[in-house]
Amino acid sequence: MSKQRQNSLAALSHDDSFDVVVLGGGINGIGVYRDLALQGLRVLLVERNDFCSGCSAAPSRMIHGGLRYLENGEFDLVKESLAERDALLRNAPHYVQPLPTTIPITSLLSGTLNAAASFLGWSGKPSRRGALPIKLGLGLYDWVTRSNRVLPKHQFHSAGSTRRARPALTPDLLCSATYYDAWISHPERLGLEMILDVEQHSPASQALNYAELTPEGENWHVIDRLTGDRQPIKTRVIVNATGAWLDSAISALNPGAPQTAPLVSGTKGSHLILDNASLMQALDGHMIYFENDDGRVCIVFPYLGKVLAGSTDIRVETAQRVRCEAAERDYILASLGRVFPDIALSADQIVFSYSGIRPLPKSDHDYTGRISRGHDVRRINGTVPQFCMIGGKWTTFRAFAEQTSNAVLQELKHPRQTCTRALAIGGGAGFASAQTDAAAQGNARTDHLLATYGSRATEVAAFCAAFADDRPLTDTSPTTTGEIAFLARHEHVVTLSDIVLRRSPLAITGQISTRMIDRICAVLRPLMAWSQAETTQQKQDLLAELNSYYGVSQDMLDSRN
Repeated sequence: MSKQRQNSLAALSHDDSFDVVVLGGGINGIGVYRDLALQGLRVLLVERNDFCSGCSAAPSRMIHGGLRYLENGEFDLVKESLAERDALLRNAPHYVQPLPTTIPITSLLSGTLNAAASFLGWSGKPSRRGALPIKLGLGLYDWVTRSNRVLPKHQFHSAGSTRRARPALTPDLLCSATYYDAWISHPERLGLEMILDVEQHSPASQALNYAELTPEGENWHVIDRLTGDRQPIKTRVIVNATGAWLDSAISALNPGAPQTAPLVSGTKGSHLILDNASLMQALDGHMIYFENDDGRVCIVFPYLGKVLAGSTDIRVETAQRVRCEAAERDYILASLGRVFPDIALSADQIVFSYSGIRPLPKSDHDYTGRISRGHDVRRINGTVPQFCMIGGKWTTFRAFAEQTSNAVLQELKHPRQTCTRALAIGGGAGFASAQTDAAAQGNARTDHLLATYGSRATEVAAFCAAFADDRPLTDTSPTTTGEIAFLARHEHVVTLSDIVLRRSPLAITGQISTRMIDRICAVLRPLMAWSQAETTQQKQDLLAELNSYYGVSQDMLDSRN
């Protein structure tokens, strides 16, 4: 166990009284934890696994206004999403950056009546969208951001100019449109940095991963999942931010209470990370936002030197851990083949795949694309009132957290002291000057640290310089042994998987190999006080997780040596 975790548990036992307990350490739970802590409340965040390890680790990695939501008539959601997108561009510029997006268009009027009917609230599966409905949607997109414009307005391009710029696109083009949204490079790290910000500004609050909250009569206990130790705690309010597991968490927190109607329903979204140089070149820095034959909107864009493609949208009845199945893989590859017919695509180009369950409000819509991506808060009465976070999406986590915090503050009769709308996150503070300094140095190591840690890069560099044996994990990896030690010491690491899958991009970019895993284990073993048997178990657990949920087999890892 790391010293950092020992200190967290010691603080919990020293003072067991909290104003609020937030259950669920995904992006929404972390967002409300930060917001409430900054209001001067003492808050405890409890996450059953690692922070941002569920749905929050499986987004499309877009920060966007939701162009498609206009078709559902969700104008307020689009307005909120665009405002939150622009706020993240300002507050987390080290992770959130503009993404030029091109829509290939193959018809003029198709989908106009269908889009209008959907906007008016009539249900149904969309038909292929033509130039007119796309033009209307992009016009609304621009109009919403007209007063505080951060990104350029949209443009339409003729078939000829589109083919000259993107010759690999489908020859069926009538025209294309380009607009701007944003992408996020390290979503899991952004969540973790908000936890670190709370530690700095509100040290009385605590965040604990690999722990559970359980009721025992009129009392509450936090259980350390590593040791089984139980710590009694007291709280005035509980925030249930368990996402797709919301309904089961409600039952667990209220044993013996009558079963309530479900509040959430999930859809599964799977994505692929491809190593395909021709596809990367064809994208030329743009995301291609296109329709598959079934009307489902798909995406493909450059991501950390590879290509990210997705996604599926499959209704699921039970909240559980999921993976990208073979049928979903084939669906995504086939969709790419339609929009890039001359580029060779195959399963052996996939270096990583991932999947998660979107926690959407309960809906009876037959077509999953019609289910709202909006958010709401529901209060459940009890000796300790419970506020349930329903729905939401990555882009709007801050606004959702603020909405939930306002409800909690009203319950506690505690005034709001600050707003997070203009508050920098982690390494986003002072990032512009850090960029200037990095440009002056002009070396790959500095660029890597800046992209991974933002303005915290100088802190990481200083730690690595003092580390006894700081060297690259492999000849081609920019990540060093000193960085691994820094993560283990300062970023709430509990398992080997935390490092490989969430604190670093080693797995998702296809860098991770058997040899690299061994070198990471050699660094972690003394820092985490693992025995040889524990170290071996950590490695076996990671290998099984990579194979079962991310499509990375032992043979793939060995071949990367």
